[in-house]
Amino acid sequence: MAMPSPSGRLERLVIRAFEVADYSGEPVGEFSAYVNPSEITLGYEVQFCDETGAGTTGSRMDFNKVKPGDLSLSFFIDGTGANGRQADVQEEIAKFQTVTGYSGKIHRTTYLEVAWGTLRVKRCVLKSASIAYKVFRADGVPLRAVISAAFTDNSDDATRVAIAQDSSADLTHVRLVKAGDTLPGLCEQIYAEPRMYPEVARANGLDNFRALQPGMRLRFPPLEK
Repeated sequence: MAMPSPSGRLERLVIRAFEVADYSGEPVGEFSAYVNPSEITLGYEVQFCDETGAGTTGSRMDFNKVKPGDLSLSFFIDGTGANGRQADVQEEIAKFQTVTGYSGKIHRTTYLEVAWGTLRVKRCVLKSASIAYKVFRADGVPLRAVISAAFTDNSDDATRVAIAQDSSADLTHVRLVKAGDTLPGLCEQIYAEPRMYPEVARANGLDNFRALQPGMRLRFPPLEK
């Protein structure tokens, strides 16, 4: 059950749609929950490589990666007006499908941002959705519906690495260059040694290590200091 915010102001869960993978610019669509969800489920899976040694029956679970997490929630839509605010059920469902669905402009589903209180901002894409119609008028018009939706994490590699606090220099890292980044500075962050930049430049096919552009994706492979 959603409790009142300290300010007493009702905040509605919002899904914003973007047509660019870095979520820049203004959203191209927005869907606000008619009634805030009473439950939100966040799920994730840790993936291991299980190897069984010769002559043994057990297996050694070697860490591989943490797979992108899922977010599941349900939206209740009421068109009866029983709670003092009447909604057009079919219109709300169509809005949800437009915001979260396929965009002909980018030839794929939109990039989504889910925001509600301390959950902001969850970058994700729609994984699945189902609609259950609950109450109908005599002429068949739906008056109540529940949208059950599952979203998959769509954070960029740099964000995932930061969240995982994956700072070990014996792993391959991926970074998206930000304004002001330098290759020696990034090497200092990852390897604790800025002089590793020539090897990283070669690994990424860079002729000029100073010519970094914001948005450029760089690989930082395991290197011996």
